[in-house]
Amino acid sequence: MTTAHDTAITIRRATEDDAPALRRLAQLDGARLPAGDLLVAEADGELRAALRISDRAYVADPFHPSRELVGLLDVRATRLCREEHSRMDRVRTRLALWSMLHHRAAQTRPML
Repeated sequence: MTTAHDTAITIRRATEDDAPALRRLAQLDGARLPAGDLLVAEADGELRAALRISDRAYVADPFHPSRELVGLLDVRATRLCREEHSRMDRVRTRLALWSMLHHRAAQTRPML
């Protein structure tokens, strides 16, 4: 993805390799780095913002425009949460069906 200034933007999950850049980002922002599963926004290969997926807490580089980056991170986090909830709904449905089938099979089993 590129902006009007042809800056390459990458949105991805943070990895362990991002730890030093994330600490630096939090220090620049004067905030605590959110713990947990994070998404990061890179502009031209440099980490500019990070957002915790679960509650949208974020840190951003105050020396670069970051409102749009945080917005992109929020959109991606929303989609990831929606996908996860959808996946959990499917699992719950399958478990309920299996439980019902197991219960029915137990009732129809002949007694020895």
